[in-house]
Amino acid sequence: MTAIKINGSTTIIPHLGVPTFSFRSPMIYNPWFAAKGINCVVVPMGCEPENFPHLLPQLFGLRNTVGALITMPHKQSVVQLLDEVTEAVKICGACNAVKKLPSGKLAGDMFDGEGFTRGMKSKGHKIKGTSALVIGCGGVGSAIAASLAKEGVARLCLYDANATAADTLASRLRASYPTLVVATGSSTTAGFDILVNASPLGMKDTDPLPMDLRQAKPSAFVGEVVLSREITPLLAIARARGMKTQVGTDMLFEQIPAYLEFFGFPSATADELRHYSQIEY
Repeated sequence: MTAIKINGSTTIIPHLGVPTFSFRSPMIYNPWFAAKGINCVVVPMGCEPENFPHLLPQLFGLRNTVGALITMPHKQSVVQLLDEVTEAVKICGACNAVKKLPSGKLAGDMFDGEGFTRGMKSKGHKIKGTSALVIGCGGVGSAIAASLAKEGVARLCLYDANATAADTLASRLRASYPTLVVATGSSTTAGFDILVNASPLGMKDTDPLPMDLRQAKPSAFVGEVVLSREITPLLAIARARGMKTQVGTDMLFEQIPAYLEFFGFPSATADELRHYSQIEY
């Protein structure tokens, strides 16, 4: 494996969020950059929420900042700091990629949802016309819900411990997709084709399960976004029941090609990224 070299010409992509122990992106981007001879590194930066509004503009004041990866808990607060955003960001109210335009303005996009649905489709799972339950309506959950709607899901139920978050997202989805049936307030898994844990539950051994799979259809697809481990307790139960599953890092591998294009790098396939990745848990 080609070693990562840092010198005076190295460009950087800050990866901003807390806690950083859950970050897996540097273990995908950096080996790929090294293998392709691209002098850039992704650097984890544990930024607390109260410092984030001050730090982000300062980072983009550096000449060698190419862009920034944004993760919890900053995906929603970053939107207020941007000059231009995509439709996906408007629906989600969240953003996970920022770059500086030639004008000096900061522009943002959201790729979590695209990564999740691309992962599903690559596994041969149908989305159009199905029903889905999304647990967690923060940045990543909002993005996944928006992408499921874009792919033609017929019925969508949103649940969050913060009911206002779920209701706000539901209103935005109804405005953009008038024919979509959207409900909130229930975490019951019965009857759904797609079950998504977009909450942080599963990062720690002491976490409760985000959903009860005992009522779920055996044919349902269960997807995770937790990155701190490959097989969460939820996925272990789903696999024991013979259900199709998707681990959190699949979402990363599928969305990184879009990130690379956003930041102005050559594109890559998810399989190529998997080949070079050095992910550890």
